[in-house]
Amino acid sequence: MTRLDRPGRAVTDTRPSLGRDFGKLWTAAAFSNLADGLGRTAVPLIATTLTRDPLAISIIAALAFVPWLVFGLPAGMIVDRCDRRVVMASANALRGGVALALALLTVSGGLTIWWLFLGVLVFGVGETLFDNATNAAIPGVVGRRRLDRANGWMQAAQITIDSFIATPIAGILFAVSLALPLWLGALGYIVPVALALLLPLSAARAVRTGEKAGHEGSRRVSTRDALAFLWRHRYLRAMVVFTSVIGSALSFSQAVIILFFLDTMAVPAAIIGFVTAGIGVGALGGSLLAPRLVARFGRGPVMFGAVLASGVTLLGTGASPNVWTAVASFALSACSIAIWNVPWGSLRQQIVPPEMFGRVLGVIRTLTWGLFPIATVVGGWVGRADLRMPFWIGGAVVVLTALVSARPVVAGTRRAGAESLSAAAAD
Repeated sequence: MTRLDRPGRAVTDTRPSLGRDFGKLWTAAAFSNLADGLGRTAVPLIATTLTRDPLAISIIAALAFVPWLVFGLPAGMIVDRCDRRVVMASANALRGGVALALALLTVSGGLTIWWLFLGVLVFGVGETLFDNATNAAIPGVVGRRRLDRANGWMQAAQITIDSFIATPIAGILFAVSLALPLWLGALGYIVPVALALLLPLSAARAVRTGEKAGHEGSRRVSTRDALAFLWRHRYLRAMVVFTSVIGSALSFSQAVIILFFLDTMAVPAAIIGFVTAGIGVGALGGSLLAPRLVARFGRGPVMFGAVLASGVTLLGTGASPNVWTAVASFALSACSIAIWNVPWGSLRQQIVPPEMFGRVLGVIRTLTWGLFPIATVVGGWVGRADLRMPFWIGGAVVVLTALVSARPVVAGTRRAGAESLSAAAAD
């Protein structure tokens, strides 16, 4: 099998290893995902011991996205200007310290819902730094031709560890002791600190081939330049709007997911992690399947199909008569979202200049993820009336948006030159 590497030049696809350096980056992300998964399950469960108000529980999820609105742009600037290895290490040291503090408050009996709110905010600040730095480092570690594979592996690790290891364990640990998931989460954040610092220099900063002063050039790029690039790039600008609407609808739908399973589906708190592990089966399958689908059909058609399917299955989740059909429907939705995430991440890495990638990604996530807290809180408010209603409303919005945007997503991706190299070769 051959594919195009550069215009007019065909190379053989031998699917070489992603390399030891990618292994370090993958392992660092894996431990962080372990800690994220423990916290993502344990913190809402801990919150339910303090209140059963759907609106208050939804605020926990909403606050996780607030830093992307407030700190997204500064985080992108930091990632572009500083050693990305140090950024990753510092972000996880911060998150590890917060997890330890929450664990101590829990043990001492001083934990309140307000401390949880503050802790989630700080976790979010660390996430903006760690995720931006990790995404920006991938092209320097694996190269442009292997981006879809690398992103597929990164997302597969996130889903596998989050869903099949961290969340089931978190539920059991929560049943044993409220603080136990937080103690282990702190350890999960600390381990990647050393791994991040062991990454090669190519992961530290953007260096463009053939430019002697790549490091200094990256420092001359300002946030205004990143904003101007995004504004002039018609395709990216349109995709930011599209992603904002879809992501907000998904956040709205999932605002009350924990209470939906606890109260509507009568799932015991101790096994809630096993329910979400079932959902993770779909997400993992989507991550592993996405690179093959992209290579076969191209990024645009795959992204459109994934979004449409996610909306339909959200509607199915809200209409589910029992826990088994609810898990199956939501698992298919998670599968679809995972399939979307791989090409969406890869195309950004492909078309955004590396010296401004961190800031452009920061702008994109500020504009998209910054809306998620509002959507999540509104979803929690709607959930006060009926815990099924957010799934129905959110699913309908996703389906309608996908149908209206089908042509721009499919044709626009091709016109922008954002298709995968293997798909382009197939044409």
